[in-house]
Amino acid sequence: MVEYRIDRHSGVATYVQIVQQTKQALRLGLLRPGDKLPTAREVVEATAINPNTVLKAYRELEREGLVEARRGLGTFVRRSLGAAPADSPLRAELEEWAARAATAGLDRDDVAALFTAVLDQHFAAPAPHPPAPLRQALEQHFQGEPS
Repeated sequence: MVEYRIDRHSGVATYVQIVQQTKQALRLGLLRPGDKLPTAREVVEATAINPNTVLKAYRELEREGLVEARRGLGTFVRRSLGAAPADSPLRAELEEWAARAATAGLDRDDVAALFTAVLDQHFAAPAPHPPAPLRQALEQHFQGEPS
């Protein structure tokens, strides 16, 4: 079962955090078709958020066809996303890289910007680029680093 973690300082709406975390669990294979999501009451008890926020997130997931509400039974996963299992060797490599980035003094936003720039180079749907000065600083910082 997925356990939601709410970051009240992120600037991201609480219901969106629940949707994003559910989708991440689906992509990593932590949630599979047929699995039951925690009840709204369970999420409220664990996170101290409004039950309507949980219901809004679950409605959004249902609208996207990822889950289905079964009256009196709960909300269940209909389909999964992606093919990146949590135990993938690529995850281990990414964890090593993230540890090196942290050791090099990069913070979370720096790492996210660098990772997004690399994703933009390799995948069709580009995400917004970090500002040019940050991108240049990151590129200079990692020049000569072993990959």
